[in-house]
Amino acid sequence: MRQIARYTLVVMLIAGLCNIPSMASSEKPLGVIAQAERAHLDSALAATGATVYAGDSFDTDPGGTLRLRVGASQFYLLASSGATLTQNSTGAMMTLTRGTAGFSSATSGQLQLDTPAGMVRGVQGKPAYGQVTIKSPNELVVSAFRGELILDNEGEFHSIPEGKSYRVVIEPDPEPSSNDNKDFHAAQNHHRRRRIAFYLVITGAVAFMSYEIWRELSESPTTFDH
Repeated sequence: MRQIARYTLVVMLIAGLCNIPSMASSEKPLGVIAQAERAHLDSALAATGATVYAGDSFDTDPGGTLRLRVGASQFYLLASSGATLTQNSTGAMMTLTRGTAGFSSATSGQLQLDTPAGMVRGVQGKPAYGQVTIKSPNELVVSAFRGELILDNEGEFHSIPEGKSYRVVIEPDPEPSSNDNKDFHAAQNHHRRRRIAFYLVITGAVAFMSYEIWRELSESPTTFDH
């Protein structure tokens, strides 16, 4: 019996070791770092050419920048920013936690930015170039530099036309009544549609910044078709 037990244990260990490569190979990379300056990938310095996966986190120091190539599309982080890369059914998604992030999305690869006010993406099937800046926990600025952007607030859609920037303010939820306390507490840990207000931003600096970043992305061999 002791010999049988030892034999069974050896077989189980070998089977477990054989499964390790197959499990690792099932995790496919989402893209690569195209540019990194004063930036970090998880807890290490980010390096140009490094492969990135769903679940990776990124941050940039003051004066830093980071650019990720995802297929024919790109994400970027400006200085003093933080984000996490994930994937959903429609493609790659970057969750912005602080600072400024943007994307240039090709027609063949839909990218999304997850923000405190909802999902920001281009119109399906059309190239788009947009940017989001978190100003405070309840305020952000969404800019559509090229193509129309859509802000999806849990099924409530808002359009940001090309060449426009909007300040988006997340309004506080009304105090729940005593009859709604049970539903209110049950929903606290789930995504809820936010009450948001839009204010048009008119500034020449936005147009200048749009041109500078657009020129930088256009010089990359992986930019989307014009």
